[in-house]
Amino acid sequence: MKRRVVILTEIIAPYRIPVFNALAARSDVESHIIFLSETDPSLRQWYVYKDEIKFSYEILRGWRRRLGKYNLLVNVGIGAALRRARPEVIISGGYSYLASWQAALWAERHKVPLLLWCESNSADKRRKHALVESLKKRFRGMCRAFVAAGLASRGYLLELGAPEGSVFVAPDAVDVEMYARSAARARARCAELRAEHSLPQRYFLYVGRLVEEKGVFDLLSAYAKLDESARTRIGLVFVGDGAVRADLVGRASQIHTGVIRFCGWVHREQISELYALAEALVFPTHSDPWGLVVNEAMACGLTIVASDVAGCVADLVRSGENGFTFRPRDIDGLVDAMRTLINQPDLAKRMGNCSFELIRAHTPEACAAGFATAVNFACEGMA
Repeated sequence: MKRRVVILTEIIAPYRIPVFNALAARSDVESHIIFLSETDPSLRQWYVYKDEIKFSYEILRGWRRRLGKYNLLVNVGIGAALRRARPEVIISGGYSYLASWQAALWAERHKVPLLLWCESNSADKRRKHALVESLKKRFRGMCRAFVAAGLASRGYLLELGAPEGSVFVAPDAVDVEMYARSAARARARCAELRAEHSLPQRYFLYVGRLVEEKGVFDLLSAYAKLDESARTRIGLVFVGDGAVRADLVGRASQIHTGVIRFCGWVHREQISELYALAEALVFPTHSDPWGLVVNEAMACGLTIVASDVAGCVADLVRSGENGFTFRPRDIDGLVDAMRTLINQPDLAKRMGNCSFELIRAHTPEACAAGFATAVNFACEGMA
């Protein structure tokens, strides 16, 4: 018997489409996705790949404003949408929006089990405020079960008081096969693509928003601390845009040896080309619930160098096997990892192969299976 499930989530992110497609393809779940907004152009310039959507969905009408560092999104019509969908289970992708609380109260009134889908972890800086933590615990108390993005978020849910047997992992995932195929095509055209993108022969790659909390200045400082002979052998490429780009470019111009490239925002069609030709992905974030760029890079066969507060690290990065980890803001630790890879290019290749083998288990189908397990648990508990 198929369980009717509504998932409430913020935007049509391109990496979520394969997961929701995989969920829709299952024989035990009948899913409907309610998006609070189509996209959020103030943060990301994602293209919305609606032609790839194979699942039932709707987009609520809403009003969005940025208030400093906070994202305010108010929706109308959540109650009507839930009545139409007649869910047996509601999964809320977070607790920070008014619509999440409206859905939780609707579930309580209609005796429908509520599940929380959580990516947060104990290192996430957004969890430091007492009022926020109190609201999280209140929301947690309204939930029958929980879906965690990985080991770090699972541990955080247990810290919040979620019963251990009610927390299920649906690993954050990207379309591994798509990225792997794209990377293979790119490597077959490596000389052409290096010329097209003005890429160094070897380079470390950063992909993400250019904001201070992502550790981009730490990465630039680490590159500057490499000795000149090392910088002549390897470059640094930033992909993305954000508030500190101009400052970052200005500081980069003071580093006279080596090559530093800023590629700006790159859509999915080209990003695999930049992953495929890189030496390693460097993810120096100060705080991050997950970090799906790590999944993407691993699917393209890349070594990973990441700060150990990123939510994905516990699941995806095995230090010494497919990459290295370091403490956030530990520039010397980052320099050591970079220097090791510069001096041992064969090691980077072996680690990249290991990355690909590890990421093959983190597929959209594996994520969908985690959702389905949590849904079945919640429904059986209500029987």
